[in-house]
Amino acid sequence: MFRVRAPRGPLRPFVKLLWISDGEPSAGARREHVLPTGSMHVVLRLDEEPVRTWREDGRALELGSAVVGGIRSSYYVKDARPSRSVGAQLSAAASLPLLGIPAHELAERHTRLDELWGSEVAALRARLQDAPSPSEALARFEAALEARLPRLRGVHPAIAHALVRFDELADVGEVVADTGLSHRRFLTVFQEAVGLAPKRYCRVLRFQRAIAGVTAGAPLGAVAIDAGYSDQAHLTREFREIAGISPGAYRHIAPERENHVPVPAGR
Repeated sequence: MFRVRAPRGPLRPFVKLLWISDGEPSAGARREHVLPTGSMHVVLRLDEEPVRTWREDGRALELGSAVVGGIRSSYYVKDARPSRSVGAQLSAAASLPLLGIPAHELAERHTRLDELWGSEVAALRARLQDAPSPSEALARFEAALEARLPRLRGVHPAIAHALVRFDELADVGEVVADTGLSHRRFLTVFQEAVGLAPKRYCRVLRFQRAIAGVTAGAPLGAVAIDAGYSDQAHLTREFREIAGISPGAYRHIAPERENHVPVPAGR
């Protein structure tokens, strides 16, 4: 079973959601395309199965039992076999407050969490494994994230403003002018905080709006316009590039979790 809930209290500006999986199988696929969400992710495996991904050349990479998934602009291929895990989807610009490192240093790749938090990770994983229930494991994980907040700084005001405006489909140039920063300075601060350049980040947001429309069953032409694409061909081209499949194929697969697309056997 896969359980999701919102964080409580002071974590809310930095964490979008918390989740825990008990390892029960939900599909027959052994691999899946994990789609970009515009966020970073922190995952701890509570069983002995490591996080495993595949490179474009087909080579498997074992990443250990605790990883940070940096913000991405396209999909990656991951092991879809069930595992006991706990994790968090971070809000944009949460890297410095929660992880203590600029987001662009983690973007487009996975990083072992112990490279950032040291021996604290093994102790945290042991506490989560010893929790008497999934709810308690999630509460302990949430408390560990919250405990990091007082020691680290918050989000730059210009970035907080930009993230709100980008959710409203504002033009990048217009947002830069709003902040009062030079274009070059804004790009530097944004990439340090979020991990992607502003236009690439907005491209991922547009893709996520398209997923919502495709999932809802709207005609693809209407999905394209509503999400901010010039036409259906533009939607299809970018959807293939970011997700590795077409919008029609995504709709046919109808993944149980919208950003985890099972890959048919043999691929």
